[in-house]
Amino acid sequence: MKRFLLCMALIALLPGFTSQGYAASGNKKAAVVTNAPAQNPADFVGSDVCATCHAEVAKKFGDNPHSKLALLHNGTGATCESCHGGGKAHVESGGDVTKIKQISKLAPKQVDETCLGCHAAAHPNFDRSPHGKAGVSCTSCHSVHNAGTEVKLLKVDQPKLCFTCHTDVKPSFDMPFHHKVNEGLVKCSDCHDAHGTFTANNVRSTADMNLVCTKCHAETRGPFVFEHAVIKGEGCMSCHTPHGSQNPRLLNVANINQLCNQCHSPVSASTVHGMNAGSADRPPCISCHTMIHGSNVNPAFIR
Repeated sequence: MKRFLLCMALIALLPGFTSQGYAASGNKKAAVVTNAPAQNPADFVGSDVCATCHAEVAKKFGDNPHSKLALLHNGTGATCESCHGGGKAHVESGGDVTKIKQISKLAPKQVDETCLGCHAAAHPNFDRSPHGKAGVSCTSCHSVHNAGTEVKLLKVDQPKLCFTCHTDVKPSFDMPFHHKVNEGLVKCSDCHDAHGTFTANNVRSTADMNLVCTKCHAETRGPFVFEHAVIKGEGCMSCHTPHGSQNPRLLNVANINQLCNQCHSPVSASTVHGMNAGSADRPPCISCHTMIHGSNVNPAFIR
């Protein structure tokens, strides 16, 4: 016991060791990540001074989430100068636009650095995301001053916002069988995180990637005593097309037997299935193997 206490005392003397530092390394949720650059408080003039010239912008800003945050901190939270930098030089020069940070004039990388100065903890993967790498900046989708929607300060609501770039995906939701995105029942952000994940196409990351689908399609979730291996190994999209399809159940191919035969072909004539089992002119495989996502009673997924 004495030896343990001595070791702990020596560790506490190491440079940079604090209770906060230990919490940050052992529990990431305990750390508040921020990339906000240090600014000189003497360069700040306050939002009231900004409003003397920018009255129209200030008037609209009253119900903005950033404005509400400032009020929560007695006016010291997110203010005009939190994004645009200290306004002292701008004011003293009589409004010289070169003396203030103009977000609309910044390069995408600079815009992202400004926003992530506060939002880095919420969106730690943005720099590595396809949007970040392609130069799609925060203000490409969000508008602080003139948001078209109250939710997340989006310029326009989903899916119209996403379709401005992803025109190749839009026709999928007009197919006979599709997720109800155009109807407003499902949103792109239900399945994708535009700010970046560790998966392809910004699909939301979960411990079990099938949870992206099974959070809605709960009847297929399991766990089952007898699991369908392809679902665990390759996921739902091994059989289904997520956006839209010409085939019922959003299947990748029109004929169910053809889909099954991609893994279960050829079927031996000596088995219970007989000759030509699984051919396109035979009854669908799921006529018998009804519990195809998994079963608690039969290893062949028969009800």
